[in-house]
Amino acid sequence: MDGLGIHLLLELKECNPKLLNDIDFIRKALSDTAQTVGATVMGESFHRFSPQGVTGILAISESHISIHTWPEFGYAAADIFACGTTFHPREAAALLVEKLESQDPEIIEVSRGATIKTATS
Repeated sequence: MDGLGIHLLLELKECNPKLLNDIDFIRKALSDTAQTVGATVMGESFHRFSPQGVTGILAISESHISIHTWPEFGYAAADIFACGTTFHPREAAALLVEKLESQDPEIIEVSRGATIKTATS
């Protein structure tokens, strides 16, 4: 990994709208994903909007996994930011694509801290 971390921006289109509006499902999807990839969950916050939509974040020791959903559009925006090498964010992204049944995912990868000079530079 070049830099301090990898930040994945997930554009999850054509998702199952029912799943996107189910706060319990969204919480479990993020938590199960974190557990499967070996991330260490430090805390969480989730909220269901009225009339629809869910937002949530898992604070993990490696950084965070977050989501915001628009069921009416079958769309979810998710972030996975991983510092270090304790888990593979691309694996977490693939799991979220599968769990949300996205038929048209786009994943944008950003290297964070790539220009920071470290003690070994």
